[in-house]
This record gives sequence, C-alpha cells and structure tokens, in this order.
Amino acid sequence: MSFVQVTLRRPNDGDGYNLHRLVARCQPLDTNSVYCNLLQCTDFSDTSIAAENAQGQLVGFISGYRPPSRSDTLFVWQVAVDATMRGQGLALRMLLGLVERCAEQGVRYLETTISPDNGASQALFRKAFARLGIDCQTRVLFSRAAHFDGRHEDEVLYRAGPFAATARYQGADMNVFELNESSVRSYCRSFPVVFKQARGAELITRDGKHYIDFLAGAGTLNYGHNHPVLKQALLDYIAGDGLAHGLDMYSEAKERFLETFNRLILEPRGMGDYLMQFTGPTGSNAVEAALKLARKVTGRSNVISFTNGFHGCSIGSLAATGNQHHRGAAGISLSDISRMPYANYFGDKADTIGMIDKLLADPSSGIDKPAAVIVEVLQGEGGLNAASAEWMRKLEKLCRKHDMLLIVDDIQAGCGRTGSFFSFEGMGIQPDMITLSKSLSGFGVPFAMVVLRKELDQWQPGEHNGTFRGNNHAFVTAAAALEHFWRDDGFARSVLAKGQRIADGMARIVRRHGPGSLSVKGRGMMLGIRCPDGEIASAICRHAFDNGLVIETSGPHGEVVKCLCPLVISDEQIDQALGILDKAFAAVLSNLPAEKAS
Repeated sequence: MSFVQVTLRRPNDGDGYNLHRLVARCQPLDTNSVYCNLLQCTDFSDTSIAAENAQGQLVGFISGYRPPSRSDTLFVWQVAVDATMRGQGLALRMLLGLVERCAEQGVRYLETTISPDNGASQALFRKAFARLGIDCQTRVLFSRAAHFDGRHEDEVLYRAGPFAATARYQGADMNVFELNESSVRSYCRSFPVVFKQARGAELITRDGKHYIDFLAGAGTLNYGHNHPVLKQALLDYIAGDGLAHGLDMYSEAKERFLETFNRLILEPRGMGDYLMQFTGPTGSNAVEAALKLARKVTGRSNVISFTNGFHGCSIGSLAATGNQHHRGAAGISLSDISRMPYANYFGDKADTIGMIDKLLADPSSGIDKPAAVIVEVLQGEGGLNAASAEWMRKLEKLCRKHDMLLIVDDIQAGCGRTGSFFSFEGMGIQPDMITLSKSLSGFGVPFAMVVLRKELDQWQPGEHNGTFRGNNHAFVTAAAALEHFWRDDGFARSVLAKGQRIADGMARIVRRHGPGSLSVKGRGMMLGIRCPDGEIASAICRHAFDNGLVIETSGPHGEVVKCLCPLVISDEQIDQALGILDKAFAAVLSNLPAEKAS
C-alpha cells in the first residue's frame, strides 16, 4: 500500500460543504445539514481537525466539543475518513492530534458514544486510549428502547482519562511510528517524544529538550549514556577493523573480557573456578540457558520460582515469571514451574522458607522434586521487594538440603546496581549459577551470559547456541567498563553514597506527602516509593515526565514509582530529579479525595 501524505489543520468556513460531501460518502455516518457542517467548521473549529491531501481535497475530519458542565472533557461526536485513505491510520492520527491540541487548553478526559455494532469505532478509540496510556469506563448513555424507539442500537458512552497537560502523543512527529511499528511497543507510550542524543544521566530530544534519566534503559545503562571511556574503546576497536561478529570463535576481544572479568570480578570474590557461558544477547536467553542446564545436570524438570519474580518473556523464562500481563501472551501452557512465596510475601512474620521446606519434604504435597530454584535477590519489575541476607542464606541451605541448584537472576540488580557487583555479595552465599545481562556490556550493547560452577558445565558443544552469542563489540565495552569502574572499591562506595542520597530524598517526599500511605522500597540505587495504587503512581510519573524526568513504575499493580538512574549521575542531578518528583507527588496527591490518597 502506498501512503498518501496529508496535512492536519484547523477547519474553516470554506470546509463546510466539502465536509457535507465527505460525510455523505462515509456511510453509515449520519448526514447533517450543510449548515450544521458549517458550524462544525467555524464555531467548533477549536475542537475539530480537517485533513487535506496534496491536491487540497478534504479527506478526513474529526469533530468534538467541550460540554459546558465538563470543561475538562473533550467529547468526540464524529469521525469521517475518505475511502481512499482507509487503512493508513488517519483516523487515529486526527484523534490523537486533537487530544494533543485540547490538552494544552486544560482537557484531561476523552469521551465519545459508540453503538455495540460499530466495531471499527470501538477499535479506533481503544487504540487511542492505549496510545495515551489512559483507562476507560463505559456505560449505556442512550438506550435503544428509551431513546430510539427500538430503531437504533444503544449508544454506549466511553470515558477515558485523565491524561497529562503535555499530550501523550506528538502529532505528525509520531506518524512514522504509528504507521510502521507494532503495537507491542510500550515505553514510548509513557515517553512520547523522539530522542536524539544522550549523555551521562541525560536524554535529549530532537527538539532540544533535556530530561534527567531515572530509567536508564530499565537498568541497562548503569555507567550512563555514551560514557567517554567506553565510547572511545569501541570507536578505536571499530576503526581498527576489529572483529564484529564471530559466532563463538576465539577473538582478542573475547580473550580480554574473559581475563578481565575473571581477574577483577570472580577471583576477588572467591569464584575463580567459575566459568562463563555466552548465550544469546538477552537476559531472557541467559535464563533459558540456566534453566536448561539445571534440568540437564539433575535430570529433573521442575523449577521453583517466586511470586512477583520476573525472568524474561521467552517461553521458559516466562514460565518462571509471575506477571500475568506477560504470561497471558504466551498462548500455551507454561509448565514445569512451582511458584513459591518470596521473602515477606505474607508479611515479615511468615517463614516462607519453612513453608517451602515442608512442601518439599512432604511426598504428598504435589510438588515434584525441583532441579533448581531461580531467584532475584532484589525484585525489580516485581516492585523492589528485597530479600534479606538471612532469607538468602536459608534459601541456599534449603537448596543444599533438597539437592536443588541455586540460580541467582542478577540481570537487573547486578553490575553494581545495589552497591556491589553482584546483588548477593556480603550475604554469605555462593550461587550455582548467575545470569547477567543489561549493564554487563556497560554501553547498552546487547550482551548476556551465565556464570556457573565448573562442575555444572556438562554441555555438549553447540547444545545451547545462537547466532549472536558473544558480541565482540560488547566484549570491548564490557572490558573497558570493568577496568575503569571495578579496579578498586571507589565506584562501589560512590554507588552506596548516592543511593543513600536518593533514599533520604525519597524519605522526605514520603514524610511530606503521605507518611501513612507511601513508603520507600529497595536498596542501593534500585529504589522507589510505593503508592496506594497504580493509577496514582502512573499519574506521578506522567507529571514528572512533563517536567523533565523520565521515570517508570513497577510492582504487581504498577504501584511503585521506581528509580533506576545511571550510577554515574551527579549529586546535582539527583537533587534536581528529586525536586521534580516531589512536585509530582504534591500535584497528584493534592488533587485526590482523602480516601483515595490513603
């Protein structure tokens, strides 16, 4: 299909007759009088958009109004698209463009009425609600029996919102994404701008607006965006025609990484006899490899994972993941996993390790003997739930008692995020396998691996492989990051100090805006504030984004406002970000009824 270029503009009185003809061509739309269409194009031009093609022909129109009793609401009552423009996303583009315009005028809610038999309009508005990241409620506004004498279907009211003052869609700038990219994309819905540059802890749009980054690629950019030492190492390697792709063949880049990781990370931690397995370049594939190897070594298929755990979205790792949103997309049964309660899942008085021990010891519990346990020491996506050192030691003891391998998923919490390279350091445990990815390359370059005890390396050559296992560019930046940040304990100490600064700032926000309903969660520089519900947390994040801070939510209900800023962020940037966050909490919570805020 060839896409026709159109221009979106405010309608004028010259569009009235052309609109009348357009609506007549777009049956089953109700045709109004030409006079009515003239009013749409004049008195209602602020809440209408006309779309014309390169020949100046009217090929699309959307019209709405702001009800006098609900000035914060845009009610859309007619959308028309010429047959020549069908399938090109014009209706969605007009609708979102109109929302963008009206949001600047104080509109925070979107309404329309749709009959149950109008599937096209239902799909259009539900897609718009998803793009805007807003929830929708429905109710019958006009009924077939009471209002249409049985001659017309019910008209169902769709009301969605609130959305932020800065529209969640940027009009024509986003059109190429809307037309060409799958709807599976997610982060861009929360941060609908086009980024062009990034440095350190800062993101910059192509319009030149600067944002402080409290997301850092979901924990992939611990050393910041484009760190100059890592960037120069990669540029030098590429300029020297260094090997870019070599499957799992030997390369100088791999050799240097292996030696550096062993010397600076494994040996100082008493893990010099561990091996490194390079998997496909995602954390999910590292988890797949670890689970597969555990099953191969033990000859058992069942694996224990935990409530609120997140381990990836490929089938094996997804089975170990708790989040129903992700699990629901699998399309098949997710099996060979026994879900157990994580630390403090039932409160700090419940002995969850004791519960698991009893289940495993009971031959009639229905729990097949597991090959392994996979656990996050600090659950990132699950809501910043932190296991204590005592709980982790009990878990390791449980694994030894029942002959289970202990796999620590350190994909998000590792590489310095908690103030030590591994999240379990100082807890007195030695996992059998550790999965790493995200910040392992240090530069945002895809890279993942499994660190495993030598005696577990029972693979046959090529049993778990992949075209992109062992990314040579990632080897280069990862080795440079290790040399630069991990030669001594200075960097780790700075992470702990900055983490304390963030925790103190978050504690002040809690005391100021909700000591009974808010709380700080996490540790190191993996911190957040738990809110009463996900709606409040999302509104806080939207307000923060509107004021220059990129930050997301986590938790089973999206109720935690989560900080994952680069570990190299400056104290000044931390304070500025906390100031934005403080204002966001103030703005959102002050507009809530008392029972909702608590």
